[in-house]
Amino acid sequence: MRFAICNELFEGWPWERVCEYASSLGYEGLEVAPFTLADSAEQVSPQRRAELRRSAESRGVEVLGLHWLLVKPPGLYITHPDVSVRRRTADYFRRLVALCADLGGTVMVIGSPKQRNLIPGVSKEQAIHYAKEVFQPSLDPAAKRGVMLAFEPLGPAETDFVNTVTDAIDLVKQINHPAFRLNLDVKAMSSEPRPIADVIRSAKGYVAHVQVNDPNLLGPGMGDVKYEPIVAALREIGYDGWLSVEAFDFKAGAERIARESIDYLKRVAK
Repeated sequence: MRFAICNELFEGWPWERVCEYASSLGYEGLEVAPFTLADSAEQVSPQRRAELRRSAESRGVEVLGLHWLLVKPPGLYITHPDVSVRRRTADYFRRLVALCADLGGTVMVIGSPKQRNLIPGVSKEQAIHYAKEVFQPSLDPAAKRGVMLAFEPLGPAETDFVNTVTDAIDLVKQINHPAFRLNLDVKAMSSEPRPIADVIRSAKGYVAHVQVNDPNLLGPGMGDVKYEPIVAALREIGYDGWLSVEAFDFKAGAERIARESIDYLKRVAK
C-alpha cells in the first residue's frame, strides 16, 4: 500500500511547498480538494492543470485524485428534488472528472454530507433515485479517462443519507457501472456497530480508495483506533491502493499531523 495525504490540511501553503514537504516525509500521493485550487473546476485552466501536475511529479508525488468535491461552487446538491439543481450537479461532476484526469488522478471521493442530506419531504428511495440521476452522466466519461467515482458512506453525525458500507454497496449495485465503487474512511467506519475490520471484509470487491484518520479528527495513530487489524483486513480483501491521510482538526499543525501519521503508517503497514 502507498501513502498519501489530503492537501487541505496545509492551509495557506503554496502548492510547491505542500508537494515538497509531503515527499520529504515519504508520501507518494496527494489527494486534492478542488476548492483549494479555485472556486470552480473550470476556473483551473488547462495550462494551470498541467503546471500543477508537473510540479507535483517533479517533487516526487502524484495527484491521486479529488475529494471534498462540492464545497464550491454553491448551489450543488446530489439528492435535491429540483431537477435543475440535479442537472447542474451532474454537469459539475463531469467537469470534475476532467479536472481529476488532467491532474493525473484516478479517483474522486464522493463525501459531501451537506450536499446529500435528505431535504424534508424527500424519502430515502427518492434520494437514491436522484443520486443515480446525478452520477450516471459522468460514469462513461470517467471510465474513458481512467477515473473511478468512489462513494463514501458517512456516519449519522454527518449525514442521514447512506451511513453504512452495506447501504453504500447497495447503491453501487443499483448504479451497476464499473466506474462507481466505494471509498472507505476509518473515522466513518468507526460509527458502525461492527468492528472496522469486519466492515472492511464485507466490502471485498467494492473498494476503490481508503482514507485513514481517527474519530478524534486527527490522523491515524493519533487517537484510539488501532490500525493493525485494519491493515490486515485490507490485505485480506486484496486492497493494494492508497492509504490517504485525511484529518479534520488542524490545531496540532500540518507538519505534526503529516509526520506522525506517516510514521505510524510505516510501522503498521509495511
